Amino acid sequence: MTMAEGPAGAHTNYTLVIGDKNFSSWSLRPWLALKHCGIKFAEDRVRLRQPDSKAEILRNSSSGKVPVLKADVGLIWDSLAILEYLAERHPDHLLWPQTEEARAAARSISAEMHAGFVTLRNDMPMDLLGLLPSPSIGTTLESDIRRIVAIWRGSRERYGKGGPFLFGAFTNADAMYAPMATRFRTYGVDLGRFCDDGTAAAYAETILTLPAMAEWTEGARAEIWERATA
Repeated sequence: MTMAEGPAGAHTNYTLVIGDKNFSSWSLRPWLALKHCGIKFAEDRVRLRQPDSKAEILRNSSSGKVPVLKADVGLIWDSLAILEYLAERHPDHLLWPQTEEARAAARSISAEMHAGFVTLRNDMPMDLLGLLPSPSIGTTLESDIRRIVAIWRGSRERYGKGGPFLFGAFTNADAMYAPMATRFRTYGVDLGRFCDDGTAAAYAETILTLPAMAEWTEGARAEIWERATA
């Protein structure tokens, strides 16, 4: 088990229980925040879409879902709850923006991602390594895409002057929206159709080229090989 530094020099044992890296968008979110910030943790993966997947997950959390963060305080399940805990436990990493206005905006768009975009999730499920044809973009799916692009563009314009992320520096909001950047790539969505000034495409590229994203992607490739040779 690896150790994570707390704000007062204390050590915290972290284990993050995740699903397959090719499929589990919710697992990616806290994993990306931990990796990008350099917070040490142990990783425990549950293979999804297997006969015993549910039972394996239930052994880690009664929620029956991944991810789950095992910490000294107990279990924290749900991606956004984990991100909130990390921001509280590691304030030096500034996982929420520093100003009150920006912090409120970051929390709002993170909660919107957490609760919304059902059509996009269903029509464009995460398949990190796939290059798949775009589904028919009907009114509801287009509305989801346009809203995400508007969030990216608005956040970058209002708060992102100090860096390439939604609020300049990397925050939990970037972790929450990272899986959407992978979905747009997987399904060949032309972001220029929805944001003609290039802001959305540039932001997606920022996320997709993060070193932590490259590490997650290599992990997904290893898992595919593992499945193929099992």
